[in-house]
Amino acid sequence: MSAASTGNILRTYPTASGGTVASTVPVGAVHAEGSPLDWGASLVGGAVVLDEKVAPNAPWSAVVPEGHVLTIVDVGGNQSADCLLYNADDPQERYSVPDTLAWQGNAYVRTGTVLRSNEGRPLMTVVANEIDRQDTIGGACGKESNTLRYGHHVMFHHGCRENFLAEASRRGLGVRDLVSNLNWFMNVPVEADGALGIVDGMSAPGRRVAVRAERDVLVMVSNCPQMNNPCNDFNPTPLRMIVVDPRTPEISASPLDASREPAAAQGTHTSEDAA
Repeated sequence: MSAASTGNILRTYPTASGGTVASTVPVGAVHAEGSPLDWGASLVGGAVVLDEKVAPNAPWSAVVPEGHVLTIVDVGGNQSADCLLYNADDPQERYSVPDTLAWQGNAYVRTGTVLRSNEGRPLMTVVANEIDRQDTIGGACGKESNTLRYGHHVMFHHGCRENFLAEASRRGLGVRDLVSNLNWFMNVPVEADGALGIVDGMSAPGRRVAVRAERDVLVMVSNCPQMNNPCNDFNPTPLRMIVVDPRTPEISASPLDASREPAAAQGTHTSEDAA
């Protein structure tokens, strides 16, 4: 557990019934001062067409054109990046967990996994991955599920569902368009008896995953704000999103500077800018 797990400071929060409850879990917490941050670089060479930061707890979206590669950098380590994918030309075609897992015959997402749509067609392919496995079973947190699991004192904590809804509204999508998602950098092992659990992560500052768009794909990400289980190491940190065109040579021969924060520090990005 990180130092950002509140230092056992007890706070009082209101409940839905009008009472109060004490908790050491803060509302809207961000990473502890001095947390190691590694901004990384693209896992795939090519001309950089997008390079943005996603602040802790924030949503993000962009259209990744066919053939381009998106690298997601786990800047602070063990920070869950909940993710949804849509056919940018027809959002009714979207990421499908059962199609993806059935086609590959495996519960985990690893290098080579083809992320398939509800029509069975490839949306993106994992072309590089710096942790053993990625999750697509654990789902997304939300205000309702948080309250059910952890108590009414967390009723004010927004979750990935709220992030997805906020970002979806910018794209002309709504609650009917939210489906089961990917969880980059979250560790959800499948035990021999079929049991699942959200446990301590396997990532580290600067670890990355890269996915290639097999058609124009709308990617939505929630930089998970969960503070009640270890999916974010109890220490929400930034993400870095880098899109490159591998068919175009890099503008500069020098690699991206992993020690610097990306210049574009917006939480969202428009499809016109990404195209």
